[in-house]
Amino acid sequence: MPKLATSLDHYEVWFLTGSQHLYGEETLRQVAEQSQAIARELDAAADVPVKIVWKPVLTGSNEIRRIALDANAADNVIGLIAWMHTFSPAKMWIAGLDALRKPLLHLHTQANVDLPWGEIDFDFMNLNQAAHGDREFGYIQTRLGVARKTVVGHVSNPAVQAQVGTWQRAAAGWAAVHELKLARFGDNMRYVAVTEGDKTEAELRFGVQVNTWGVNELADAVDAAAASDIDDLVAEYEDLYDVAAELRRGGDRHQSLRDGAAIELGLRSFLEGGGFGAFTTSFEDLGSLTQLPGLGVQRLMAEGYGFGAEGDWKTAVLVRAAAVMGAGLPGGASLMEDYTYHLEPGNELILGAHMLEVSPSLTDQRASLEVHPLGIGGKDDPVRLVFNAKPGPAVVVAMSDMRDRFRLVANAVEVVDPLEDLPNLPVGRAVWKPAPDFTTSTTAWLTAGAAHHTVMSTAIGVDVFRDFAEIAGTELLVIDEGTTVEGFKNQVRWNNAYYRLAQGF
Repeated sequence: MPKLATSLDHYEVWFLTGSQHLYGEETLRQVAEQSQAIARELDAAADVPVKIVWKPVLTGSNEIRRIALDANAADNVIGLIAWMHTFSPAKMWIAGLDALRKPLLHLHTQANVDLPWGEIDFDFMNLNQAAHGDREFGYIQTRLGVARKTVVGHVSNPAVQAQVGTWQRAAAGWAAVHELKLARFGDNMRYVAVTEGDKTEAELRFGVQVNTWGVNELADAVDAAAASDIDDLVAEYEDLYDVAAELRRGGDRHQSLRDGAAIELGLRSFLEGGGFGAFTTSFEDLGSLTQLPGLGVQRLMAEGYGFGAEGDWKTAVLVRAAAVMGAGLPGGASLMEDYTYHLEPGNELILGAHMLEVSPSLTDQRASLEVHPLGIGGKDDPVRLVFNAKPGPAVVVAMSDMRDRFRLVANAVEVVDPLEDLPNLPVGRAVWKPAPDFTTSTTAWLTAGAAHHTVMSTAIGVDVFRDFAEIAGTELLVIDEGTTVEGFKNQVRWNNAYYRLAQGF
């Protein structure tokens, strides 16, 4: 099986232009030339990460329907951008829009920035009437209930380019979860509510396949790791990290490091062999594994694998989606958990971590590699990477199964340095200030019934998740600088009504 791709390089977005034959072949030639120029300018923009492929101008129902079907069938096509350069009568788009199953961005732009006031005649008006044609297109999309992102402005505008790029990243996340196979090693932690969920509905809504394998199948893969491969991986650890003396060759606990390396090799071979892009573990179901996977999980997440602890497959899906959506940007994505608080009035902070499994993609530090008791799981002390997350803007996002839908809750946060050293907390961790403030954020989070496991992304922000939720047709509640408790409570109430009514009876 090929190794997991955490890149946008293999994706593309098709650029569609609508017109008609009413204005003659000369006008259509100009439409084609100008739409190619628009597509090239977008494709060259630094904030537009996915290749844009221009398609010939569309002037009839059959060709529009056919290109929608072709886009549906092309696995590397993650979405379409549509622009009505002139006037494309919208009824010719009905069959194509009805058939389309890929994300759609409606680009409302025009070829020129400024009007050539002294030269405008009716030939110019007939050619440059996107203000007319895109309104017709907007109507038919709304009439058909087509989910889309609308971006308005000239493509030379950096704000327009950034919006297109944000949507592309969301579309890439959507494509990634639709091709995602997730392996659960063991079940959810016993009696825990929020990590449960409807796996059948998840496959229908997000496309992800969630299935379970016995943990001893993983243990067999770990046992199959070759001693020479373990030697090589231990050498890599010693090169990349500050390895505790007791774990180094000749140290009293070197075998613990070798066991951790074997677990990483076994995990990697199992995941690659089955084509999996995400996985879960549970400390309550470790079979014959010598220790709870920590180090290997951290390193696999840093490569873009999705992961959820304690059987939390929904968070594993989010971690994988966030890794793809943030590909090529500084920062990373990781499982995170709100663990404990600093409640100094006016300077409240959240300390997030997990037992072992926080991705080093969140830091620019050279992590230390240590071994410590875990206190649960009943196995040998596990090895893990220890570090602080890099300060800066971030977002934490949770997915909850609300019975009739999945709910995403996103909180914009600012990662900060710990107020003091944490010499006795041997895990990767992040400390953050939530927006708009601790009380409002936490009240809103609890009101939404949002999960205690999240994905933290320091590469992308709320806007990408907003577009992702729109594409998925999934509820998203956002907690940011504009949030108030009463406004948020009202949104939850309205959403409850909307999403139930939208499903019909």
